[in-house]
Amino acid sequence: MSRQINLASRPSGWPTADNFDLVEAAPQTPQDGQVLVRNLFMSVDPYMRGRMNDVKSYVPPFRLGEPLDGGAVGEVVESRAPGLAEGDLVLHGLGWREQAVLDASRARKVERIEGVSPSAHLGVLGMPGLTAYAGLLDVASFKEGDAVFVSGAAGAVGSLVGQIAKLKGASLVVGSAGSDEKVAHLRELGFDAAFNYRSGPVAEQLRKAAPGGIDVYFDNVGADHLEAAIGSLNNGGRVAMCGAIAVYNATEPAPAPRNLSLAVGKRLTLRGFIVGDHSARMPDMIAEVGGWLREGRITASETVVDGLENAPAAFLGLLRGENTGKMIVRL
Repeated sequence: MSRQINLASRPSGWPTADNFDLVEAAPQTPQDGQVLVRNLFMSVDPYMRGRMNDVKSYVPPFRLGEPLDGGAVGEVVESRAPGLAEGDLVLHGLGWREQAVLDASRARKVERIEGVSPSAHLGVLGMPGLTAYAGLLDVASFKEGDAVFVSGAAGAVGSLVGQIAKLKGASLVVGSAGSDEKVAHLRELGFDAAFNYRSGPVAEQLRKAAPGGIDVYFDNVGADHLEAAIGSLNNGGRVAMCGAIAVYNATEPAPAPRNLSLAVGKRLTLRGFIVGDHSARMPDMIAEVGGWLREGRITASETVVDGLENAPAAFLGLLRGENTGKMIVRL
């Protein structure tokens, strides 16, 4: 027997532990073309909140009474597929469970890197890394000398965006986070300026941190952060709209941004994106970011929670901003 987390009910507003159900699952045997994987680490990510609602989106909603899913990295324990063997480390999409049987075509063999946890393939060398890399360089069209503002900067994506911008020659990198401890962490990562958005109006703190304005805004938060960024963006500024965690649990429409009309006169570009549309950039990201990681030029922080039974608590903590870097569940 193995265990899995099912969606017990759909939340209204903020999710609670009651929306999840830890259950035992019967053993599964892989068929031809399939593998059985013992999951080592699984990911919890902000986008999963939207999948708890029964609404049409770019990914299907989770189904009631069935296991949730998401990024996981694990070890093949039985293979009935060519190209994958027992002991191989694979990345796949059937998290929220201790074991998974899946078609080999849905599992990607990944490298074991000496001195680096396999969980890196869920963070800096995985989806968050690609989100940061493609979002900054391709969606926001970053160029050397740009002044960059990143919201949710202490999270898995934001912390990488700031570091990549610095390594690529940004003139200024500013980050916002939800605690003084996280602000200190951003400075350790090399951010030129950082502020606690709970300490005062975001717009005022951003203007103080970037008196010359900003050229790029990487948006993980939305709402007041997006409004503040629009106010501080220079003419021709670009926004990569990655997420809007400030409104994921809202039951009423967000009041901000109220200054969207400034986008006309400033000739701003606001572009939303989904990381899956940029999968072709994964080899470039792994080559460049992986090199920086091996050289010690980039830091990939993780907040690790142990035990599948604690995955819901890890997810709820992520939504409350309790993580520094990537939130990971070790199984």
